[in-house]
Amino acid sequence: MERSNLFDRAEAIAEDRSSGSVRVRFAPAPTGSLHVGGARTALFNYLYARANKGVLVLRSEDTDVGRSTLESERAIQDDLRWLGLTWDEGTDVGGPYGPYRQTDRTDRYGLAAARLLEIGQAYLCYCTPQELEAERKEAERHGQAPKYSGKCRELTREERAAFEAQGRKPAVRFTMPQRDIYVEDLVRGSVHFPAGSIGDFVIMKSDGNPAYNFAAVVDDAEMAITHVIRADEHLPNTPRQEVLYEALELPLPLFAHVSMILAPDHQKLSKRHGATSVAEYRDHGYLPVALINYLALLGWSPGDDREFFTLDELVQRFSLERVTKSPAVFDHGKLRWFNAHYLRALPRDDRAELFATWAQRDPVVASSADIVDPLWRGLFADAMSDHVETLDQVPALARQVLADEVGIEPGSQDALSDETSRALVEELAMIAAACDDRAALVAATSKEALAQLGAKHKVKGRALFRPMRIAATGEEHGVELPILLPLLGPARLAARLRSALSSAG
Repeated sequence: MERSNLFDRAEAIAEDRSSGSVRVRFAPAPTGSLHVGGARTALFNYLYARANKGVLVLRSEDTDVGRSTLESERAIQDDLRWLGLTWDEGTDVGGPYGPYRQTDRTDRYGLAAARLLEIGQAYLCYCTPQELEAERKEAERHGQAPKYSGKCRELTREERAAFEAQGRKPAVRFTMPQRDIYVEDLVRGSVHFPAGSIGDFVIMKSDGNPAYNFAAVVDDAEMAITHVIRADEHLPNTPRQEVLYEALELPLPLFAHVSMILAPDHQKLSKRHGATSVAEYRDHGYLPVALINYLALLGWSPGDDREFFTLDELVQRFSLERVTKSPAVFDHGKLRWFNAHYLRALPRDDRAELFATWAQRDPVVASSADIVDPLWRGLFADAMSDHVETLDQVPALARQVLADEVGIEPGSQDALSDETSRALVEELAMIAAACDDRAALVAATSKEALAQLGAKHKVKGRALFRPMRIAATGEEHGVELPILLPLLGPARLAARLRSALSSAG
């Protein structure tokens, strides 16, 4: 059952907060995809909650009604679940502090705003967007930071009535106290905001919707949130929120502002730097364990040189004391390295199934008889494990393996120019043609069998393997031949070898 508003249950909130139990929240705006920065924030909240046997709340901050959608809310939840992150309370699972969607909580904000108006901590503001823009430009002209002048703070009843007669809809502004404010942050220490640096700010918009800072305070208070862990781009919001807690006589949570994630050029990570959303990384074939592991190390240090952690291991090691102040740089190459590691670490059968599933995204591969052969799947996984960083590379690699013809790359045509090399490749073609199935070809092209073939033609090493590889693949380097040759299959291997001999004249 949902509890009543924060004023009716102020004592219960205080009791919840003083119990020592940790309550954190991740509160995305459902206006698009889950950004990797947001995913890292969700991860840190998850780790802190689980490490302290606390509660994680997933709240939907959907007051931007023009852009927020339920589809986006569900997509964010799907992305979090794909990453392996779960929550204890939220729009989909309920909980004792609901509702957890801001558009379902408008009465709470209205009541809190009315309380601030009643005690003289807020006032009605009738300024138009044009007037506010003029103030902003005037401040810039004098080299000052934009700050509301406060001209509506002392309006008389008659002046308010005149504005309302004009059809103006008032916003509600909070009266900012003119004193120094210190934010005590668990990551950044004490952060000073000088008196007069922040003007009176809007808490309720003229359309009746709450502003971010106000809604966040009301929600965090009513949901008994003990720790607010979020990106440091929210640090300038914190003094505004602190004075709101004070005016509403609500207990202040502890704040921890984690560093932003930057691109390699040290600019804010954006589309021009590549994929930025969790969904994009999933679609490119990253494993959730790799993305989680990498994100955990962006702005947090385990205290040693260890790099690979499961989610459970991260829970055991995580602490806010090891969260760093410096911005974290997102390195796509390092993430690919993590992903390649976790792909290779999969059990062979799991890796074979995963590779085969992704390979079938290519229609040519999907229509091939080879793709359903368990032996082919296993050989393909063995062949490509050291060559795949992301699963979206697999379809092209599979299509290359299943191609009936290949061209010899420039500079390698001499591989079949001498009599010994041609004889070697010709005999390999006959061996392949004589095999009834792929299993027979596995035995016929084993490391030992190829060594015997080389001994028969009095060649070994590069002189043995180069002509066979060039004739079979057209390339100088690649997968070990005892894996590659049976992967091609008897008929395809024989056809490729004979085609290469014919092309070489």
